[in-house]
Amino acid sequence: MTPWDSYLSEEDRAVLARGRFGRRMGFGQRPAVVVIDAQNYMVGEAGHDADWPSSCGDAGRLAVAAIARIVDAAQGAHIPCFFSRFELARDGSDIGVYQRKRDLLQSEHWCLADTVGAALVPQLRPAAGDVVFVKKKPSGFHGTPLLGYLVERGIDTVVVVGGATSNCIRATVFDAASFNFRAIVPHEAVFDRIPVSHAISLFDMDRQFADVVALDDVLAQFGAIA
Repeated sequence: MTPWDSYLSEEDRAVLARGRFGRRMGFGQRPAVVVIDAQNYMVGEAGHDADWPSSCGDAGRLAVAAIARIVDAAQGAHIPCFFSRFELARDGSDIGVYQRKRDLLQSEHWCLADTVGAALVPQLRPAAGDVVFVKKKPSGFHGTPLLGYLVERGIDTVVVVGGATSNCIRATVFDAASFNFRAIVPHEAVFDRIPVSHAISLFDMDRQFADVVALDDVLAQFGAIA
């Protein structure tokens, strides 16, 4: 069973089979982990999510535990990890067109610069050789040094984790495919605020641009590398 199975009709499945969508690309030779926006403002605080305006709640907190396992396994296997942080200036000067869709929230629990909300969750600790970078747009590639880092290290596969599935994960995966990286998405290690958005975004990625796999598959692959 996949997270999107319940949303597909028999007609949908026939379309997929006829078009031969969803083949497996598999891992290449040199993977990296790309952790997208695993920040306090994204996961909130159990019992206090009302105080965190962008919290993904329990779904985010469960995914963080899976992300930590992936990061630990990667670091143990000397696989590089890249951590993005979505962060906006307090005056909104760098928010761009996003402000036409959403208000700039003046909260220490949001993604404003130098707030507790903008910090990485404490469960994730970048190791020596890992990279933390700030992004201003959904994709981890847009306007950031990520592509250059991946090219310099000879990476051919990106394991994309974090949130939110329908926004920044999806954008990062589509850009990764555009740059001809193999994209792997462990579904337990990505999260969203809206379950249907999560499920259908995973389906769209798996259909054409990424392999959506189980957490254990990634851990086994990293264990073999180690």
